Amino acid sequence: MAAEAEVLDELHRLRARVPQLTGALAASADGLVLAHDTPGVEPDGLAALTAAALGVAIRMAESTGHGDLRELLVRGVHGYVATYAAGGSAVLTLLAQDRVNVGRLHLEGRRSGTRIGELVDAATARGEPAPAEPAKPSAKPSAKTPLRTRTPRGTTPRTTSTPATNHPRTSES
Repeated sequence: MAAEAEVLDELHRLRARVPQLTGALAASADGLVLAHDTPGVEPDGLAALTAAALGVAIRMAESTGHGDLRELLVRGVHGYVATYAAGGSAVLTLLAQDRVNVGRLHLEGRRSGTRIGELVDAATARGEPAPAEPAKPSAKPSAKTPLRTRTPRGTTPRTTSTPATNHPRTSES
């Protein structure tokens, strides 16, 4: 993707604006790295974890009636992991020290997420290919192999056992 250099530049500018950031990663919503500045953190693993967390967060936002996911914030003992929507098909994940100003983190993360989303969406509109996924021989099903489907909740019949008859006790028993 030709926009990769521009996305990387945005990540560098973001890290300069928020010195407490320890890493920044732009990835596709399905977990492919677009660009990263993540010293000491394996970007492919972080992108995959971001995609997994994103799936749960999207489901949670939708099932509670809160609409489309905008951002996700995780606070650990040593700092924060913040993920922001970046256009229609990308996400921005930021790693920050515990002493970061969370308001500033959100402000700058949202701005950069918007900018990265514009870059990625424009590249997609131009028909530029997304970054190639690393080859995993057993990860992709063949054309003959059907994909697994999930049964929606509440459609599986449940079996119940007949409860034993419960006779109320009286004071005469």
